[in-house]
Amino acid sequence: MQPDEKALLRRTVELEEENNSMLRSIQRSMRLARFMSILYWVFIIGSAVGAYYLIQPYIDGITGAYTGTKDTVNSNLNSVLDTFKDLSL
Repeated sequence: MQPDEKALLRRTVELEEENNSMLRSIQRSMRLARFMSILYWVFIIGSAVGAYYLIQPYIDGITGAYTGTKDTVNSNLNSVLDTFKDLSL
């Protein structure tokens, strides 16, 4: 093997080692980014579920009040309509 071929081979090996090091670094950062992204979405979804869990009693109360008001209005409306039906006969 010629001396210039040996130098070229050494240079190629050095470049390969440097390239391998950079690729491993890129792969490590991609893994970290993926983990952080998953952690981000778990936090967002968990916060939404937790907020619903905390607000649910208030929502149930408002729904119950709306249903009660609707039933009262419907019964009053039906009694008024029954009165008008009796008058028209």
